[in-house]
Amino acid sequence: MTKKINVKINGATYQHEVEPRLLLVHYLRDKVGLTGTHIGCETSICGACTVLINGVSVKSCTVLAVQADGAEITTIEGLATDGKLHPVQEGFWEHHGLQCGYCTPGMIISGYQILLRNPDPTEEEIRGGLEGNLCRCTGYQHIVDAIQYAAHKIKESATA
Repeated sequence: MTKKINVKINGATYQHEVEPRLLLVHYLRDKVGLTGTHIGCETSICGACTVLINGVSVKSCTVLAVQADGAEITTIEGLATDGKLHPVQEGFWEHHGLQCGYCTPGMIISGYQILLRNPDPTEEEIRGGLEGNLCRCTGYQHIVDAIQYAAHKIKESATA
């Protein structure tokens, strides 16, 4: 038995028949073809699969695709605009916020969520906002620096 779902992903509308047990992360990657969202642990520990659903960051390995019916989803592919990186993405590039890159999509989405909630977070607030996202390579300092860079860049562009 399948169920028809309708979702808006990165501004585009999608409609598919899905198995009720299909995880959102697999829907995004296998049905829609958006492979930027990574499958890490599938137990909600690592955060590599983090996306935004209706503006709230969630681990897509803990959400069934049918639960996202009618939702607006933003993935890592949806942050760039007209070929220009979002300031959080740019910050990861400029401040070497990644090494192997596996956790990066989830870290960037989480960083984006942090800045949506608080455009001028402290280092402690950034670190708290990243809880639930694991990186085994960087030690997190470059990730924090990247998000601070993005906060400054966003603030700077708002006053320009």
